[in-house]
Amino acid sequence: MNTKTRLAIDALIVTQDKKVVLVRRRFFPFIGSYAIPGGFIEFGEAVEKTCVREAFEETGLKVKIVKLLGVYSKMGRDPRGHTVSIIYLCKPVGGSIIESSDETYDVKAFSRSELRKLKFAFDHKKILKDAGLL
Repeated sequence: MNTKTRLAIDALIVTQDKKVVLVRRRFFPFIGSYAIPGGFIEFGEAVEKTCVREAFEETGLKVKIVKLLGVYSKMGRDPRGHTVSIIYLCKPVGGSIIESSDETYDVKAFSRSELRKLKFAFDHKKILKDAGLL
């Protein structure tokens, strides 16, 4: 098991019509499950820049950070090791949703009723519930 703590930044993107943009994971862990777009911070990068960068890389959307939603750090939330995630609520301000990326099978915006039927990666179902979106 990895004994280092890693820092991930996630962009919980909510569209103007209240849909949530999610990606379907291409890689371990949770292959094929849906996740909030995000990724690991690069050395020297500000967390806000990571959020905007990862959102664009994984979804094709340019986003504006609305607010900090929370920090999730419970052991076991990522089978690769201890990962702390900072979650930002974001809104799209440009770009368009892409079909897929190097890291995802697909990218899609889901209504609240559609979200209830999905299989989620990590603790993203809890994050959506905590945000009042599920």
